[in-house]
Amino acid sequence: MRATPQALYTEWTERFDQWFAAPGTLSMIAAVNAPFFFQVEADGELHSHYGRFLKLDPARLIELTWITGAGGTDGAETVVTIDLTPAGSGSALRLTHAGFSDQAARDRHDEAWPQVLANLDEHTAAG
Repeated sequence: MRATPQALYTEWTERFDQWFAAPGTLSMIAAVNAPFFFQVEADGELHSHYGRFLKLDPARLIELTWITGAGGTDGAETVVTIDLTPAGSGSALRLTHAGFSDQAARDRHDEAWPQVLANLDEHTAAG
């Protein structure tokens, strides 16, 4: 990723609606155990996402629960972990998503996350 770990941490915890969530749908406070809600638009439909922050270590680690409906996690509470480390003038970002109820849900997310992270990288590079 081209942005620093601190910049990426800020994007995930304070500016999520600038690069991921559909405009006007985000309710998020970056605090451990604080719930969040947002929607994303895909194929002309809004898809709801819910969760709460489990761990927050500025510029290093974000861990949160991730719950979506049909076609996502199918209601299962999964866990997303984002590890951030400096790498040159930017960052290495490792995203782990675990706890899926079935392989199909895992496969859908394995396909989606690279595009989400590419969008984040483009957004932060554009300033």
